[in-house]
Amino acid sequence: MARYKPIDTSPRFIAVDLERQLHPGTFEHALNYLIDHQIDLSRFDTRYKNDLTGASAYPPAMLLKVVLFAYSRGIVSSRDIARACTEHVTFIALSGDSAPHFTTFAAFVSTLGDEIVPLFKEVLLICDRQGLIGREMFAIDGVKLPSNASKAKSGTRADFERQAAKMEAAAQAMLARHRANDALPVEPDLAAKETRQVERLTQEAAQMRQWLSANPDERKGAKGKVIKSNRTDNESAKMATSKGVIQGYTGVAAVDARHQIIVEAQAHGTGSEQALLMPMVEAVSPHCTSDTLITADAGYHSDANLKAMAEQNRPALIADNQMRKRDERFKDQAKYKAQPDPLYDKAHPKKSGGHYRPKDFDYDAAAGTCICPAGKMLYQNGANCNHNGHLAVKFQGALRDCLPCTQRDKCLRKPETTQTRQVSFFYGKASGTTLNYSDRMKRAIDSERGRALYGGRFATVEPVFANIRYNKGLDRFTLRGQQKVDTQWKLFCLVHNIEKLAHHGYAQ
Repeated sequence: MARYKPIDTSPRFIAVDLERQLHPGTFEHALNYLIDHQIDLSRFDTRYKNDLTGASAYPPAMLLKVVLFAYSRGIVSSRDIARACTEHVTFIALSGDSAPHFTTFAAFVSTLGDEIVPLFKEVLLICDRQGLIGREMFAIDGVKLPSNASKAKSGTRADFERQAAKMEAAAQAMLARHRANDALPVEPDLAAKETRQVERLTQEAAQMRQWLSANPDERKGAKGKVIKSNRTDNESAKMATSKGVIQGYTGVAAVDARHQIIVEAQAHGTGSEQALLMPMVEAVSPHCTSDTLITADAGYHSDANLKAMAEQNRPALIADNQMRKRDERFKDQAKYKAQPDPLYDKAHPKKSGGHYRPKDFDYDAAAGTCICPAGKMLYQNGANCNHNGHLAVKFQGALRDCLPCTQRDKCLRKPETTQTRQVSFFYGKASGTTLNYSDRMKRAIDSERGRALYGGRFATVEPVFANIRYNKGLDRFTLRGQQKVDTQWKLFCLVHNIEKLAHHGYAQ
């Protein structure tokens, strides 16, 4: 019979050199060297007043190393970070086998608001000294993520007033029913259940009234319009995404094109990307040169933004909503789009148009002919018609064809009063018409050079969000409040930048 060596898995003491667990070329080695030798952490000293009395505090350098390394491994929970410091040898090496309590990590992250910005800038300066920032193009984009807030607790003050009144009325009705039934025999379990329900309704109504008294003003958006507040995190916002409506924040990043270094990161409680462009541009302006190109997708396109960029003489390429339709490179994009899941998709089906549109007519610009959906030839009654500065070719149907046509209801909006159909096809701007900022941007982005430059935006910023969201596991923000969420977003962006340093041989 075969004999095997015994395997002993019982606990034992093993001599481990913790410093040797941080191998050169890895993220943790670069992180350890960066914080110990390059980052000034003296600003953290003002947190503590234990020079003469009080217990010793955990070094901020150690806490920062552990938190950043945990974020690089997709570990966000403070309890999980504390557990890793007792079970994972790399965490043990970074923490010096100190095993802080999870509340220490939670308090450290939630109070990093004042120190995170200079810390982010110091790492950015090191990236610049390593030659990782080219300043040729900054690509701006954002990602909408849910936060630690309840979407069900969103509404205006009028909504909360109505809900509180409804809860109070329901609680009063239940109490009145209880008094009327006091003389009747009631099952003990049912009576206790109704009592708990009355207490719950009364408590929720009182909490809502307390919130209304503490927040007397409506929350307003960038344009002064009243938007919904949230009773769990009033700085978050409802946002429409491809996965439905979420309650959360938008994490915005400006990424350099040379080595995908994040030069600026901000988190905002708004889903309107148009309002976020200029704050990002102002934040990255110290890093820009006169030739630095700013690129952004259609979500940041507005006449006000384009005007502001032009007044600052900043080179920019900001797409509009129709850019992909004009670019032949995207003509086959629909076949790569994921089909909706019929068990998940709750969107209403798109309704087909009730009347024929110009695209339903067969227009031949070279021959100057137009055929209607019924197969009849329309005659041209205008070749250079000016509609608000846009030139168009206009066609009209003949009476002999339109009056007896069986498709009048689909072709004319008022078939009982309109005799014939007219249709126009636009082909350009009228001469002498002043181009607005949107038209100038369309010309720039549709040019051969503009398409080549804008095409680099995808390869610059999209891999960064893929790394943070999927490789690092950031699928939601776990903190509440804009400042704390902004801190958490900057921490993940710090992880990305330090990872870039490690990949390019830093501290080896």
